[in-house]
Amino acid sequence: MAEPNLSISPLKTSWFMASLVLCAGLATALHAQAIRAVPPTPIDIKKVELGGTPWNPQWDQIIEKALPAEMLSSRIPQGVRRFCPRFYEMGESDKRTFWAYFFQALAGAEAGLNPNTSIRHSEPPGAMLMRSEGLLQLAYADRKRYGCDFNWQVDRALKANDPAKTILQPKNILECGVKILFNQTIVQHKPLLSRSAYWSTLQPDGPSFHVFAKQMTNPPEACGLSSKSRIAKSATTKSVQDNAKRAETPR
Repeated sequence: MAEPNLSISPLKTSWFMASLVLCAGLATALHAQAIRAVPPTPIDIKKVELGGTPWNPQWDQIIEKALPAEMLSSRIPQGVRRFCPRFYEMGESDKRTFWAYFFQALAGAEAGLNPNTSIRHSEPPGAMLMRSEGLLQLAYADRKRYGCDFNWQVDRALKANDPAKTILQPKNILECGVKILFNQTIVQHKPLLSRSAYWSTLQPDGPSFHVFAKQMTNPPEACGLSSKSRIAKSATTKSVQDNAKRAETPR
């Protein structure tokens, strides 16, 4: 019996390759549509003006990827409308952009957008000394509480502000921050702003909250917030950095 011909003709091969290229192009286009530019916070603008290191747009992607479905749903407490009036009417992409901006503002209030910030403190007075670390000023105890990717055994041999520390790496700290806020708003059903919030910046009426609120004045345009912010809505953290690089380039 003759063996079946299993070879693929050049015509079929060309058609198959063209299909792969078309699919890849469509996937890239859809991905581009799904991404929304995240506006800069006031502190991000100021850091560029002063020659400092601004927010890294890659951190936005870390946050957006880490967000669970519940944080894009109506289960988020109504307090979110204070900063994003149209939150419940927006699509998922715009909601992800809002949360990326929210955590940028939180990092601005907590650590001045500096990922290597490490502060030693004792609260209340007389308690054991602890450190608040990284973009969101978290602690090693959060590894057990929230399942965060920190490793004290590895970090203990490093200097306090060594960027190699697991607790200072933006990916670890931002993913942990999402878990903490998820626990507060979805698991415990607490308001977005609460006197028992993990971060003092999310505890209303305190001095730290006012610093955070100032950073929340330029949310994504889809939020529909009427603000007096002088920052152009078309600006993004990426464009801010590009402008800074152009200013540094000799003419």
